[in-house]
Amino acid sequence: MSEVGKYSVEDGGIGVIEIDNPPVNALGIKTRLALDAGFRKFAEDDSVKAIVLICGGRTFFAGADISEFGQPPQEPGLHAVFDIIENGTKPVVAAIHGTALGGGYELALICHYRIAVPSAKVGLPEVNLGLLPGAGGTQRLPRIVGVETALDIMTGGAPVPAKKALELGMIDAVAEEGKLREDAIAFARTVVDKPLQRVRDRQDKVAPSRGKPEIYEAYLKKNARAFRGFKAPYNIVRAIEAAAEIEDFDKGIEREKELFDELVTSTESAAQRYYFFAERETAKVPDVPKDTATIPIKTVGVIGAGTMGGGITMNFLNVGIPVTLVEMTQEALDRGLGVIRTNYENTAKKGRMTAEQVEQRMALITPRLGLEALGEVDLVIEAVYEEMGVKKDVFGKLDKIAKQGAILASNTSFLDLDEIAAATSRPDWVIGLHFFSPANVMRLLEVVRGAKTSKEVIATAMALAKKIGKVPVLSGVCFGFIANRIMSQRGKQADELVLEGPTPEEIDKAVYDYGFAMGPFQMIDLVGLDVIGRDETERSVRGDLVKMDRLGQKKNGGYYDYDENRKATPSPVAAAAIADFASFKGVANKGKLSDEDIVARLLYPVVNEGAKVLEEGIAIRASDVDIAAILGYNWPVYTGGPMFWGDTVGLQKVVDGLQAMGIEPSRLLVEKAAKGESFTR
Repeated sequence: MSEVGKYSVEDGGIGVIEIDNPPVNALGIKTRLALDAGFRKFAEDDSVKAIVLICGGRTFFAGADISEFGQPPQEPGLHAVFDIIENGTKPVVAAIHGTALGGGYELALICHYRIAVPSAKVGLPEVNLGLLPGAGGTQRLPRIVGVETALDIMTGGAPVPAKKALELGMIDAVAEEGKLREDAIAFARTVVDKPLQRVRDRQDKVAPSRGKPEIYEAYLKKNARAFRGFKAPYNIVRAIEAAAEIEDFDKGIEREKELFDELVTSTESAAQRYYFFAERETAKVPDVPKDTATIPIKTVGVIGAGTMGGGITMNFLNVGIPVTLVEMTQEALDRGLGVIRTNYENTAKKGRMTAEQVEQRMALITPRLGLEALGEVDLVIEAVYEEMGVKKDVFGKLDKIAKQGAILASNTSFLDLDEIAAATSRPDWVIGLHFFSPANVMRLLEVVRGAKTSKEVIATAMALAKKIGKVPVLSGVCFGFIANRIMSQRGKQADELVLEGPTPEEIDKAVYDYGFAMGPFQMIDLVGLDVIGRDETERSVRGDLVKMDRLGQKKNGGYYDYDENRKATPSPVAAAAIADFASFKGVANKGKLSDEDIVARLLYPVVNEGAKVLEEGIAIRASDVDIAAILGYNWPVYTGGPMFWGDTVGLQKVVDGLQAMGIEPSRLLVEKAAKGESFTR
């Protein structure tokens, strides 16, 4: 025995190495020492004919031990341990339960065979950190599944369930649940007399792709949209190409290392790694201790069966929580139920759920007319019209109807939660749960803390968000909270900039090339000019276009003209409307700007507003601001979000740029720039 390893020899000469290093069997020094000792021991034991490598606890090996990052290396290193396993003379069977992802699955690939229980998942998700598998994964996986399958697995990064992994060749056998040890030992007995072949020596799966560069070019072309802005998928494709083209395995490993090193030093990977940890940090609220009691949420009420209310409802149905869905008219209720059913049926058509599951979820809805039906639910979420008078009326009524101990939540996206809470006699039970549309898809949930919201209610909301698959970001009360508040600056600047010379298409192109899915004017045309500008009281370009009955893609074009396939072209009508409004406002045409200048003009003010949000204590941490922008507005993750990006640009450059625009930088931004500090590093 070692500190975390146990070694035994079973009938038939099967040596078993069991590693148990809680919580996740990370490949730190204790684990490496135990592996080194076990494989050396069995290499010298002539009675041992094959070896099973298995883990205790809840999972197979995780990847590297992050506590060792930045520390002096300790021997044996991971590659030294891999060499002992791979270069041994006895077959090794990896017995997998839980997950074998990243370095854990690369270790399994070092073994000669892999067996897993049905509930296990395997994969190489490094692409999500802006990296590629750097311990031989790009060279070994194609050798057992083929080039095309390896491309999908590594550039997609999703874990592969055991059954699918068996079909693909990622594992060699499936064990019975709860009998992994016995089945792995039995499997090992069947391979004792087979010729020993290392994964690295196999050529049969990669040879058919050799000399065919068109495979990789076609793959990159097919996935150009999904890979846009990311570096890791391209390097992964090149590494897999090397696995097929370079027969000398060690030279292929050298190529993998070159491509890995390119990524690990890139801003894109730094941003993605930052995002990975930032997303996990959002649930931590400094003044709400981890052991704060939470309130059981067994039933939920949703007021409003429109697009937002229906989407909110689906989140709870998906995790088996019954919902009482309330509307004011039968027609609205029926329409809302129909949309929910259609959404689920469309998912079933794509094979992502069964018809039986559709019915199970629909059966969890209790449709009702009138707020009186909400007297016994544990949580009520209103999704009614975004107008203060309407919200206060609803909460005043709820205060009299809802049971004591029920949480009263508003889905408001802009309004003052404290004013809404004041309409009740229990403001400590009122919280904001701001879902983003479509609510059943978007992962961000802004949890808005009122001045009197209790810590138990906050803790419950944060925990519930995770249960329904959301990433909770805590916000204080202000107009627009975090995401809408900061991103409104981009729209404001776009509206001003288009009067100064740059065209809608030039502005949209600069924003698209930065990494957003679409530019601000494309977005307005998609949503509808009448929707975006319906609350405007002053004259605007949008308002002028609406008066011409130009509502965007849905009617007569907007900032662009559209053909029957909704393909956009520059609009002379919109250009004339912009020029006319610029003349009305007395704005002079300043000519063209570079893409870099356009991006600075639109996004520096977002960084500045993020700094104000932090300065005012609306957001807990800069990374929360970034998560809100990435998940709420699809800010490109490979830039890290506005605050990380501001640090990348240089805060003094942002301050200088804002001042040149005539925008006063926030005090916090100026202070950090002056001290050479950053928001996120």
